[in-house]
Amino acid sequence: DFHSARALNTQLHQYLDESQIYRIDHYLGKETVQNLLAFRFANPIFESLWKRDNVENVQITVAEDLGVEHRGAYYHQAGALRDMVQNHLTQLMTVVAMEVPVSFDAGAIQSEKLKVLHSINPISRQDVIFGQYRAWQIADQTIPGYHDEPGVPKDSTTETFVALKAEIHNWRWQGVPFYLRSGKRLPRKLTQIAVTFRDAPIQVFRSLEPGSISPNQLLITLQPSEGFSLCFSVKSPGRPFQFSNRALQFDYEQAFGQLPEAYETLLRDVMIGDQTLFVSAEFSETAWRLYDPLLAAERI
Repeated sequence: DFHSARALNTQLHQYLDESQIYRIDHYLGKETVQNLLAFRFANPIFESLWKRDNVENVQITVAEDLGVEHRGAYYHQAGALRDMVQNHLTQLMTVVAMEVPVSFDAGAIQSEKLKVLHSINPISRQDVIFGQYRAWQIADQTIPGYHDEPGVPKDSTTETFVALKAEIHNWRWQGVPFYLRSGKRLPRKLTQIAVTFRDAPIQVFRSLEPGSISPNQLLITLQPSEGFSLCFSVKSPGRPFQFSNRALQFDYEQAFGQLPEAYETLLRDVMIGDQTLFVSAEFSETAWRLYDPLLAAERI
């Protein structure tokens, strides 16, 4: 929580300068996250659309198909909000939402990400859903529920799923909801950022049923396969006049071969003293302060 994070930082700073501390969040070492910065700031066609006038919502999903496995005792103490949202998903949100930095160096990038955190309105308990996975059957196999996992008390109220809505109160993102969700035992393993763009102000194809044209979406996938997809509507051949949704796709591994593991990238950055992809003390404490009220509230 916020108080323990501050106490830890105070203790670290007794012996080390902040420039000597590298707080690793392995999600920031993924090539897709790093290239999201390049995607935005090196391609004006996308950066010009990256604002409230054009974006309907942003959804960040980290779905896992496995349960808590051998980490039941730990997970009972932590839960999805601490384990995934406060760090990984919040980091992804700030990378998506940050302003253009004055330069591509660690201080400038960390400063812009921190500004995003300071701009987030307090998250209401009414805008959060917590849940736990239960036992279920697939074919002849029984998948254990959370309370059946080793190390988990039968009366544990710790969440294994959390979904919430965050709102960023600044000029670029005012009125655009950011939906964050993460959970165990979901249908498939997927880490993805979905940027949904606004519909056209006037529907030219009035004869079509409402909702028959899908909104434009940019899908940024971190796993299982890293890449980008830009979804748009095209007319299907023939009559009647109908649309289908298609995508322009880019796959990193297909283009560049096998990518380095996230920890490889981050450990190399430690060796050369590059803090661009690391978490500052102030960022860590500010993120904990944002979620502390939810951690103190009744969840399940």
